[in-house]
Amino acid sequence: MAILFCNPPWWENKESRGFLRKKRWRRGVRAGSRWPFTYLGRCEPDNPRAKDYIPYPFFLGYATTYVGKEIGNDKVFFRDSIALSESYESFFRYLDEISDKIEFLVIESATPSWDHDFKLIKKIKEKYKNIKIIVTGPISTSKMKWDSNLIYSVAKGEYEKNVMKILNGKNGLIEHDLLTLEEMNSAPLPYYDKKIFDKYFDGNPIPMNKLYPQAHIWTSRGCPFKCIFCVWPAAMTGNDPDGDKKRTVRQYTKDYIDNFLTYLTSNFKFESIYFDDDTFNIGNKHTETISKLMPKYNLPWFAMCRIDTIKKEKWKIMKDNGCLGVKVGIESGSQFVVDKIVNKHLDLNYSAETVQYIRDLGMSVHGTFTYGLPGETKEQMLETKKYIKSTNFSTVQESGTAEIEGTPLHSLNENNLSNYPEANISKDYNRQIDGGKKWQSLVKDLQEN
Repeated sequence: MAILFCNPPWWENKESRGFLRKKRWRRGVRAGSRWPFTYLGRCEPDNPRAKDYIPYPFFLGYATTYVGKEIGNDKVFFRDSIALSESYESFFRYLDEISDKIEFLVIESATPSWDHDFKLIKKIKEKYKNIKIIVTGPISTSKMKWDSNLIYSVAKGEYEKNVMKILNGKNGLIEHDLLTLEEMNSAPLPYYDKKIFDKYFDGNPIPMNKLYPQAHIWTSRGCPFKCIFCVWPAAMTGNDPDGDKKRTVRQYTKDYIDNFLTYLTSNFKFESIYFDDDTFNIGNKHTETISKLMPKYNLPWFAMCRIDTIKKEKWKIMKDNGCLGVKVGIESGSQFVVDKIVNKHLDLNYSAETVQYIRDLGMSVHGTFTYGLPGETKEQMLETKKYIKSTNFSTVQESGTAEIEGTPLHSLNENNLSNYPEANISKDYNRQIDGGKKWQSLVKDLQEN
């Protein structure tokens, strides 16, 4: 019995862009991204020359070593076709090579990639009839019906333990079974493929051509906040798709992170580290503990943060211990939208002041914003544009709000969610599941103003 954990290729048609109207492939990002989407990349199938945005597929990486510990590492395979910029032809050649060795194949999917992935699953089953396909990821939160001749099992949420249940005989829909804090901190380190370790790069808040290769690390799982569009804390690590329950954060111990960093820096040539937690800086103690570990490794580092979860002096501790920049989710420049639609309850004046404080320390700040929320007006979106201009961000990321299964936004279809009192699905609401494409539909109208 052997198993392949894979992040299959995701390519769409070429599009023209820019002054020269050069055609570029629209490539997809799936596993490793909280909001899977497509974008115009600089790479082509089987030609990964440029440094596109490629996140490390955390759940796949952790599940690979977790299962390997149980059944033997020689029986577990890992394939990240997104990081390889692999063509479909190359992917199937790889399957040809190992198809007689594996019984199970895991694909982590999500709403934006599901139509594409389901077609790929059909092709895989047509060619390799004996392989049992397991679907994981936010798509597994749905009430979808599937053909059992194509899909053997669907595992909800974090899937280390659930995949083991399937290997031990269960099938069909497997409900959430999250790792406990103790299990999480005793689990093996996630799998890093030495052939592609240098392909993962967030790109923000630093230039794409600097501090590369970059290691991607979690110091925690989960987030206590309930932003309407956010999928992982709801569907994967919080088991809270409707936003009504209390969400918890499980933080790795200092020793676990220390061992992880030691392994990465001893075995790979990284130039920087990116802590890609749902929210890295949950709590002053955790933030300070991890920060003070970092001088030992003598690498600059960056982190995904929230702007209001630590005392201001903790930002200085981060800077003094090697942090060069942070990514912070602001979401909207309208306080009404932040409070009543997003449910982030972030003081925008305080946020702007803190951005300036962090910049004054010498760190970069990458702000992320989303447009096209349910119930959001054009005027409110233009407020976001004004807020961006008036706040001293180093760089800014603007995207369309995607409706991904497992999020509170998706639950609005069925429930009246009191945490989001001004969110509404009108007949004019753009229910795009790909945030990259939704942003394309909004950007021209917003730029004209």
